[in-house]
Amino acid sequence: MMRISVEVENNLGLHARAAAKLVQLAAGFSSDIYLSRQDANQRIDSKSILGVLMLAASKGTCLVISIEGPDEREAGEAIIKLFKSKFGEKE
Repeated sequence: MMRISVEVENNLGLHARAAAKLVQLAAGFSSDIYLSRQDANQRIDSKSILGVLMLAASKGTCLVISIEGPDEREAGEAIIKLFKSKFGEKE
């Protein structure tokens, strides 16, 4: 099992378009991928758009990504890259 902490860096946070990119990316992996806010006791399936939107993760929110499965390393690297690229949004 892999756990990664990331901070939402894009100005609009994890809004609908960014959430859709995350869900689409996560759906491409067979591993189980869950998101949770560091400041809350909720665990969201990252392959669910409604779940991701329910996190209400604005800019500066710290999230924990939990990944377990055969392609967890690749999934973790791809998700970190997506967050670091600010979901492809311009400032």
